[in-house]
Amino acid sequence: MQPVSILLNIFWILLGGAWMAVGWLVAAVIMAITIIGLPWARAAFNIAVYTLLPFGSRAVRRNELTGQGDLGTGPLGLIGNLIWFILAGWWLAIGHLITAILLAVTIIGIPFAWAHLKLAGIALWPIGKVIVPA
Repeated sequence: MQPVSILLNIFWILLGGAWMAVGWLVAAVIMAITIIGLPWARAAFNIAVYTLLPFGSRAVRRNELTGQGDLGTGPLGLIGNLIWFILAGWWLAIGHLITAILLAVTIIGIPFAWAHLKLAGIALWPIGKVIVPA
């Protein structure tokens, strides 16, 4: 990770990234407690780490990265994302949106607000995505 990414990640944690990562972690634990929620728990744990340290990484669709479809990028992934949206996606997205609005009020917070908006999109539809270095 480059020094600029490290510095941005430190500011990110201080300016709202930590509490949203905890939100993702809570969603992952709730999903893991139910046996049926294990596929969503894995995705939520991965995105919790990404939410804690987003600078220097990016989320991409697996089929765009590998050039091949899989369970998470096909029809079952669509169903999984719909279930995720109903169970946890909407409230995580709202948390990212509220944090983005609060950060966008300040000039310094605009890049962090933009990152929260990207994470809000991931919160709505996480299945089939993978986190890769930028």
